[in-house]
Amino acid sequence: MNYELPTNPPDYRNDTVLPLHPEVKANAWAVDAACSGNPGPMEYQCIDLATGAQVFHYGPLHGTNNIGEFLAIVHALALLEQRGLKDKTIYSDSYNAILWVKKKKCKTTLPVNPKTEKLHDIIRRAEQWLRTHAVNTPVEKWETAKWGEIPADFGRKK
Repeated sequence: MNYELPTNPPDYRNDTVLPLHPEVKANAWAVDAACSGNPGPMEYQCIDLATGAQVFHYGPLHGTNNIGEFLAIVHALALLEQRGLKDKTIYSDSYNAILWVKKKKCKTTLPVNPKTEKLHDIIRRAEQWLRTHAVNTPVEKWETAKWGEIPADFGRKK
């Protein structure tokens, strides 16, 4: 089974500015997730660092922030492959999600129930996609302490 990309149309942002740090690659996508409660309504998105454009947005659906971070990375990897883009970097501020992608396994403890069934199906497809595709795109940790909030941040922190 292929990992099917969500088809939400992208919106465009003008408030994203590439941080003025020489170590941040401009030819990159930044991903992030947001969750109201844990678990709760979860969504994720990807922003092109060169343009500030929203590449994709998915959700909300019932889940956790870590799951959203994981799925955002896999979604970005699959979309890059689908578009034949080989020279991008993906940034995520989630160490756990990056590790889960490397291990090709979403290590969530979220129970399967009617509220989470759809999300668990998406997780299974994402894991299957990772097992059946060579990932050559660099997935790097966004250094929030040095660079500020990741440009894909939803801006809801209190």
